[in-house]
Parts: sequence; C-alpha cells; structure tokens
Amino acid sequence: MSNIAQINDTQVSIINFKSIPVVTTEMLADFYGTDINNIRQNFSRNSDRFVQGKHYIKLEGTELKDFKNSVTDSHAVKKGARTVNLWTERGAARHAKMLDTDQAWDIFEQLEDCYFHRQEILAKTHKSERTALHDAHTMLVAKTKHLSSSDAWKLIHQRFNVDDIALIPYDAIPVAVEYVHHLIALYSNAEKSVREESKPWQNMDVQFLMWYVPILSKLIKNNIHPALSLLGCEYAGLLLGYSQEISSSANVLNKLAIKDGMTHYTHLGGQPVHALDRH
Repeated sequence: MSNIAQINDTQVSIINFKSIPVVTTEMLADFYGTDINNIRQNFSRNSDRFVQGKHYIKLEGTELKDFKNSVTDSHAVKKGARTVNLWTERGAARHAKMLDTDQAWDIFEQLEDCYFHRQEILAKTHKSERTALHDAHTMLVAKTKHLSSSDAWKLIHQRFNVDDIALIPYDAIPVAVEYVHHLIALYSNAEKSVREESKPWQNMDVQFLMWYVPILSKLIKNNIHPALSLLGCEYAGLLLGYSQEISSSANVLNKLAIKDGMTHYTHLGGQPVHALDRH
C-alpha cells in the first residue's frame, strides 16, 4: 500500500490522521507557492469560514506529540509548535479559493486526485481505535453457540468488503460495531426461536429457506454485489448485508439440524436432498 503521492512532479509522503488524509500549514504553503504566515493570516481573518473537524483538525498536548513522532518529513511540521492545524480536503479547498492563484487551483486539483481521494493510501486504523469492534466481536462469539471466532470475523469482512478489519475506515468503526450488535440480536433471536419450537427444520417450508437462502446469499456476494458496485449503486452494500444476515439465520438452523442427526431435507423439487451437500 503506497504512502506516496505525485504532486507537481514531486513525490510527497501522505500524512494521515485517524485514517483521514491531511496536510499541514507548512505543506500547504509549499504546495500553493505562498508563505506560512499568509496561510495563517487567511485563516485568522476568515476563521468564521472554517469549521473545526470539517475543514481542519487542531492538535495540541499529547495528541500533537504523538502526531509529531509519527511524521517522517521534518519539513511538514515544526517540532517546537505548541498547536498544529491539519487541513482536510475541504480546508485545502478554502485556502485555494482565498489565494485564488492559478498555482493554488492547479495544485489543489492534483491534491484532490492524487492525495485526498486515493483510498489505497489510507493508513490502517490502530488497534486501540478498534477496541469497541473487538469487544463487540467477542460478545458475538460468546452469545452464539454456533459461530466461531473466524466465522464472526468473516461476516464483518464481507459486510465492509475488506480482508482485514484494520482496513475498515476510522469513521466506519461505529457502524461496524452497530452491525455486530445487530448480528448478536439476530443470532440470539434465531436460537431463541429454535429453543421455543420443536425441531423447526423438519418443516418443509423451513427446509426450502435453509437450502435456498445461503445459495442466494452466495450469488449476491459473488455476482450481484460486484456488478452493482461497478455501477455505483448506493444499495449494493445494503443488499449484501441483508443477504448475509438472513443467510446467518439459515446457517444456524442447518447446523442445529445436522447436529440433531438430519442427513437430508425432506423434499426439494420433489426429490430428497442431502443436507451436507448444500454447499
């Protein structure tokens, strides 16, 4: 995963703060062909046009110290600075508008294409930033008797289309935690229903769902979801998530049925089908 962007024929190290690409005041002045004081004065004179957390991130204290230690480019930030503003894409755009020079607009366009919007260069989240997600995963495995730790991680990976949870964007971590808690409720309700009923997998209609839902979910994951993603459909991820959730319920029933000794479904299409051959 590259951490380098090509800006104005020069290789520039990407700086990330909590997985968000940012630039320092020093970098912005250098990019736009102006001096640091000009950037600071424009910010001071138009402070009402900048929203903290949206256009810039203000660092101080321990957070600033940790950031300085993580930056390898000594020219990107002054080591003696007591506070530092990190400019987001929107903040960089604000400064380009205020300077209103050809160089500023040209460089901002390059930053937009090669620095802020290249998802492959975003830094992985730190383990400490994923604590809530790890805790939710642990609870999911503990509360579901038929889901292993690796299977639980697979569900999360598939839902967010990543191979490693470290690749889930920082701002999506709360969404991931909410999704895992939803899975906990889903599995708990499914297992509760199984306990309250007398071997529901013996019902023919239930067997149809047990057989076809996982197959449909696999079809959505491998074919429909990629196609919708290429088309830019905003519902692609939602469809994948729903299909995986209902497939999870079907898999709970399948595992319980096999554990109970069921070797085949009663009738699917008029013919007996072996339960173990479903996949």
